[in-house]
Amino acid sequence: MFETELKFQVPAERWAALHKAVATATAVTTRLQAIYVETAGHDLAAAGLALRLRKEGRVWVQTLKGRGDGLMQRLEHEVRLPGQRGLPQVDPARHDGSPAGAALRRALAAARDAGHSDTLQMLYRTDIQRLHRRLRHGGALVEIALDQGALYAGAEGQPGLSLPVAEIEFELISGPPEALAALAARWATRFGLWWDVRTKSERGFRLALGLARVPATRAQPQVLPAAGGLAQSLAAMLQAALAQALPNLAEIAGAAAEAPAAPEHLHQLRVALRRLRTALAVFGVWATDPAAAAALESRWREVFTALGAARDADVLATTWLPRLQAAGAPGLVAGAALASAADVGAMVRDPAVTVLLLDTLAFGLGLAKAEADGAAAATNPAPPPDRAAAARALLRRAWRRAWADARQFADAPVEQQHRARKRLKRLRYALEFVAPWLSAQSLRRWQRALGRALEALGEHNDLQSARAQFARQAETDPQAWFAVGWLAAQDAPSRLRAQRALARLKRRKRPWLKR
Repeated sequence: MFETELKFQVPAERWAALHKAVATATAVTTRLQAIYVETAGHDLAAAGLALRLRKEGRVWVQTLKGRGDGLMQRLEHEVRLPGQRGLPQVDPARHDGSPAGAALRRALAAARDAGHSDTLQMLYRTDIQRLHRRLRHGGALVEIALDQGALYAGAEGQPGLSLPVAEIEFELISGPPEALAALAARWATRFGLWWDVRTKSERGFRLALGLARVPATRAQPQVLPAAGGLAQSLAAMLQAALAQALPNLAEIAGAAAEAPAAPEHLHQLRVALRRLRTALAVFGVWATDPAAAAALESRWREVFTALGAARDADVLATTWLPRLQAAGAPGLVAGAALASAADVGAMVRDPAVTVLLLDTLAFGLGLAKAEADGAAAATNPAPPPDRAAAARALLRRAWRRAWADARQFADAPVEQQHRARKRLKRLRYALEFVAPWLSAQSLRRWQRALGRALEALGEHNDLQSARAQFARQAETDPQAWFAVGWLAAQDAPSRLRAQRALARLKRRKRPWLKR
């Protein structure tokens, strides 16, 4: 069984208004006290599982949750326990016969095979006041749960670490998932919510282990549906991009001031959003409404540009300033060049970003549904499309556009050079999306050459961005002229490296060509 829900963090200044909106006459308040158990080797977490005992009012419920799609679905199995005195014992056998239970048995067996104890002990606990009610929206029945309380690491009654909880969940009871996303978007706009895919169990685990942050989430190999049409393939691409974007966004948005997210989280968030935009721009013609795909991609452009400015500030600080200082740049250049960058955390917590994410989720969910509905209604179903052939046609088009800008790279203006890099990046992500449909050997060879070309183009682009930044700074800070001159001297060799890498790429056999 899967649960389908969306969870959001609530700004402190909007809590009272949100509480009032949830606390209608039908709302119920329930105290939820839970303990989460783990092995000494943290084998459940390694398997993506969370096992808890939770007291819901006067009833104890044992719940096992597992990995889902990274967006709104998680594997879940619940067992309500008979009335008893005191704290029940956790029993893995209660979940036998369910998919989640099978995953738990595998995790415990793996623990024993690794020489770990499979004994389950409390790792952290929660104490939550939940205000919840149900409503209908767009043909769906949804439960809204407003949670306030804390996570605790350490035994009850003993001093330990704690973490406040103030969040709202929207769980789909019945009806279309896209209606759940639409309802959540309305509430996000009204109350300034931001989407947080980190579960209570994940946050409690990190609290118990003292982890301020986790590594950035990278893209996983694309899995495309074994059957179905082009729209369903596009939906899978969008889901994969969101599954990479959301954990990185949560790390940035939820980071404490004393432990900010790493630059790699921002980098991987931008990679995910570039992949998202690539899916919409290159494969958007596969959508049931290509114009809607194009409009969605256009809405993402502004967010991506704003995050790009923050990323450029990181590159300036970590790459170009150290090089300039090693070359003898005046000390004042460092302070002046690092003009205050926008607060990236505040940027991604903007409810407009959450709404855009939810609109993208709903668009992807609607693609598969519309295609399936159309096939079911057709009296003479069309033969299944040759998806690989359709993908190769779009890759050829993307390559022609990219090479039109890259052909004369060394003599091209900066704007054209930048556009060539963007188009080649788009081609790179497009190739990753449809990799299952291409020859693996030729794809690997071409990707290596493309990677080297993009590395050279990326460094050249960063050089131009730094040069423009210091040129602006030099208008008020004469010492910045040293940086402008030093960076200008790097331009010619940088162009040459990029041009040579592009020439090597051009000579490689392109993987979308038939044998």
